[in-house]
Amino acid sequence: MSAVFNFCAGPAMLPTQVMQKAQQEFINWNNTGCSVMELSHRSKEFMALAAQAEADLRELMHIPENYKVLFCHGGGRGQFSAIPMNLLKEGQSADYIISGSWSKAAAKEAQNYGVINTINVVEEVEGVKQVTDSATWPISSDAAYVHYCPNETVDGIEIFEIPETNGVPLVADLSSTILSRDIDISKFGLIYAGAQKNIGPSGLTIVIVDEALLGQAKLNTPSIMNYKLIADNDSMYNTPPTYAWYLAGLVFQWLKEQGGVNAITEVNQQKAQMIYQYVDSSDFYQNKIKTANRSLMNVPFWLTDEALDSKFLAQAKENGLVALKGHRSVGGMRASIYNAMPIEGVEALVNFMKAFAKENS
Repeated sequence: MSAVFNFCAGPAMLPTQVMQKAQQEFINWNNTGCSVMELSHRSKEFMALAAQAEADLRELMHIPENYKVLFCHGGGRGQFSAIPMNLLKEGQSADYIISGSWSKAAAKEAQNYGVINTINVVEEVEGVKQVTDSATWPISSDAAYVHYCPNETVDGIEIFEIPETNGVPLVADLSSTILSRDIDISKFGLIYAGAQKNIGPSGLTIVIVDEALLGQAKLNTPSIMNYKLIADNDSMYNTPPTYAWYLAGLVFQWLKEQGGVNAITEVNQQKAQMIYQYVDSSDFYQNKIKTANRSLMNVPFWLTDEALDSKFLAQAKENGLVALKGHRSVGGMRASIYNAMPIEGVEALVNFMKAFAKENS
């Protein structure tokens, strides 16, 4: 079978080495005679696996000791509810920075649990979207927390600077950017990330939370969304998504073998630059995001002649380049180039784009 490069925004491709190892161990993990998905989450074997996965993630992200790492159910949307249920006290409000589709969705969900102030930070100038200076954002000094999404998967917008909140806990949805570049965890009260982009398969969500924020959950918070209860039970108050946890652990090991986050960042920058440079040099394609705010993980581009979109997607698939269709809300194309996407995949995409433009100009 010829190589297929999967540019899906999520569930996204996993490293080939990880999938091969999982395949080898599928029915006999660690000489137990059974699959890891069949083991009790409270068995000594799985407990050791879970502890190693957390240790590797802590090492990769330099997570301080006063932060708890939770392996949760529910995806990012589950955290849209869990965050206000755990952090938004009665009589308080929270600020939500709106930079695209996912931050809008998070704010909409949070409104079910309290007063939410929304701050729109994206403006369009001559057809190009850009993020306003974070120093001008009217963040409330008495907010329970400030929520933002550093990388908007749908829109292809990334906020690289960490906003200053002057002591207000900062909450970040890192679903599509976690482990793609180094961040200072100590500047955040809480970060969360659905696994299905840079961590592993869908069904698992990582929450990294400052211990000082635990124990504030509303009384009607479901047990499986109560951060303190999850932390006190080592993410095993109920049966966790064990196989997803196992695969995440393999991805963490793979990333360490690549040289860690800083090493993979250099590769990610190279991949993104290859696409953006070609698009910018072409009259056939265009990108509508200001250079300073372009995502490293999700690269949207549009054909100048949208009538060719279907032809582009069909021929791309024939050439082993799949899942390039842009989100229905923005149209065009989108190449999601998470950590697992090799440079060879991006080279194949750019070469195809060049050939397609030449044949259809």
